[in-house]
Amino acid sequence: MGNQQLARPPGGPPGRPGIPLSADPEVMGGRTVFAGTRVPVEVLFENLADGLTVDEIIDSYPTLRKEDVLSVLVEACRRVSQRS
Repeated sequence: MGNQQLARPPGGPPGRPGIPLSADPEVMGGRTVFAGTRVPVEVLFENLADGLTVDEIIDSYPTLRKEDVLSVLVEACRRVSQRS
């Protein structure tokens, strides 16, 4: 899997392995994807903006795991709230 990197939040809670995202130049041209898939993370936010629910998105992308999607949403919320 080349230079794959897992995005991990600094100082995350104990027992939390990190945010389930990876970026590898050999997978989707290095775009950030959900780890172990070829689903770019922006697909999640684009589909939510289009009005789909998390369950509908997961149904559309069967390689996604609900816990990974929710982890990304929690982390995005945390990062946005820190910038306020």
